[in-house]
Parts: sequence; structure tokens; C-alpha cells
Amino acid sequence: MKVRGMGRIYRRGPVWWIEYWFRGKQHRESARSCERKDAVQLLRHRQAEIGRGRLIGREIEATTFEEMAEMLVADYEVNDRKSADSMQDRVSRLRAYFGQRHATDITSDNIMNYIRYRKGASAATIRYELAMLKRMFRLALRGGKVAQKPEFPTIEVRNARRGFFEQEDLERVMSNLPEDLQPFVRFAYLTGWRKSEIQGLTWRQVDLEACIVRLEPGTTKNGEGRAFPFATFPQLGNLLRLQRERTLAFEKASRCIVSSVFHREGEPTRTFRKAWMNACAAAGVPSRLFHDLRRTAVRNLERAGVPRSVAMQLTGHKTEAVYRRYAIVAEADLAVGVGRLASLHASSRTFPAQLALERVVGMVDETPQAAVNTGPVRP
Repeated sequence: MKVRGMGRIYRRGPVWWIEYWFRGKQHRESARSCERKDAVQLLRHRQAEIGRGRLIGREIEATTFEEMAEMLVADYEVNDRKSADSMQDRVSRLRAYFGQRHATDITSDNIMNYIRYRKGASAATIRYELAMLKRMFRLALRGGKVAQKPEFPTIEVRNARRGFFEQEDLERVMSNLPEDLQPFVRFAYLTGWRKSEIQGLTWRQVDLEACIVRLEPGTTKNGEGRAFPFATFPQLGNLLRLQRERTLAFEKASRCIVSSVFHREGEPTRTFRKAWMNACAAAGVPSRLFHDLRRTAVRNLERAGVPRSVAMQLTGHKTEAVYRRYAIVAEADLAVGVGRLASLHASSRTFPAQLALERVVGMVDETPQAAVNTGPVRP
């Protein structure tokens, strides 16, 4: 039975079916009903989709949140992403709200309601969770499981920390840390490397003769390897050589091989949050984070005038935008900069306002040069 301008409906046994055309291709679909009106309604729905230039179809309509979540998990496993545990935590948050829904039911309005639902969480956390949901839709769209991706709102995050260490602050913290943690912290201060990168550092990555320490590809956050030469950096070289002597002494006493550069009783240095917090509190800087050492290293590179491209290679920053967030300027640096600006202006006497002020306070001798006696008076 034809429906004018739409296609046709027909029966297969007691069940009604619909037939329509889209971009030169014939489509047949069961209405899953014995009622004719249900078939007519489904056919009108499909023609409305065709009128908008996109055909969703029954298979796409059946895609659920859980199916998209499974695609995301598979993507993380295939690509061996390091943040798989964090991803699972974010997906569980999304599942609590979207878990029983089909993909077609997750609209921009639903996403805004989710943001309101998660109002107690930080903006950065919500943005990360929505990034997981957006990734799900991208994977589903690529796999033909959804017809389109909803619009996602932009969440502005203002959580850039400004903490860093002055030399005196660091020394006070170091004096309150256990002795076996001090080399670890000092290395982070000198290099700006991430905690996880230092924790995984082994002696086979340190060449004391060539004076270079390396991180292998795949062991860093961005997956790229890098190197930190220290032939001209005696502070770092002395630190590593002293740590090597300590390690050899421990191996001799314990009769075991220690592969980690930084260790505690032969075991790789892992969690020391309590020791760090206690040391910072005792040093009078209770709000400092270990990650502030990385910010401090970036600031030191900027102070030393190291080209930004070189500094990013040393610290492992992949984008300049992220690096700039770490290039913190202290008030002392601003004072030095203003002092240099003042010196520049002091060397120039071309400002009328300055000259007028100097005349008032008698700083400029306005006696005409011709009126000055420079020799004996002649009759």
C-alpha cells in the first residue's frame, strides 16, 4: 500500500513493514507492529529524516550509551593509553547519568543538564568527563553507530596554579625530608621532569661517562623519548654520581642489584605524599605541591635565557601553550625588569616632562653657555 509522496507500507504476515528510497538506495524496515498506524508513523519519521538530509535508521537508533562506552574502552586498550584507569573513573560518572539512554537521546540539552547535575565537581573534572563522552560519539560516528554528534558546550577552566620554589624555600623543605628522598626532589628541581618519569628512571638510562640521562619512547606522558645532557651542568652531574655511589654501597651491603636510580632501601621510590606534606609544613610553605618543582624548573630556564624550543625539549612539553602556563614570573623578576626599564629611561633625557621637573629642583643648569667666563677678562 503506497503512501503518497512517502513510499509504501505492506504486511509480512501480521507485521507491517515500510519501504522508502534514500539517495538512490531502497530501504525496507519492519515497523515491529501489527497496527497499520504504527507503520505509517514510522514511514513519516523516516521521510522527515530524509528531508533533513540524514537517515538514521533502526540500527543507529538502537545504539546505547553502554555500546559507545565499550568502544571507548576498546580504543584505550588497542592504543595502550596510560590514562585507562582515569578513563574508567570518568565513564562511571557518565554512566550514573546516561547509562540507560540511547545515543539518540543524548542531546545538547541533556549534556547541559549533566553539567548542572555535576555542579559540585570542579570545572576541570566536568570538562574531562565531557571529553570522554565526546570521544565516545566520535568513535561511534566513525563506526556508523550514530548519525551525528551533539554540540558540546565549552567549559572554561581557570585552575592554572602559580606555585613555585625560591632557593631558600627549597632548602628548608630539603632539610625536613628523609635523606633517601632528597636526591629525588633535587633531581626534579634541576630538570623539571615529571614525578612518574623520575620514578621509572633506571641506571641503564644514565650514562655517567657521556654525561647524559635519557627517557625511552613510551615512558613519558606524551610518548616521546628525550635526553638531558649534564656535562656542563655540574650540579646535576654531582647529584647523579653521588646517587650512584650510594646505590653501589647499598648493593654491596645487601648483596642485591638495584636498577632504579632513586630508591628507598632498594625499592623504587613511589608514594611519599605524607613525607612531602610534613616537610613543606615544617618549612613554612604548606601549600606547595611536588609539581611546583616542574614549574620552578621552567621559570629557571626562562631566567637563564634558554631558547624556548630547547627548554621544551628538556622538560618534555609538547605544546608552547602548556609551556607558557609554567613560565611563571615572580614579583622579584618583575622588579628586576622594571629596574632595567628605569635604567633605560635614565640614560635618555628626551622627555619634556622630565626636563621640566629637573629645572624645578635645580638639576639642570640653564645658564647660557656664552655667559660663562672661561678665561681672563680682557679690557
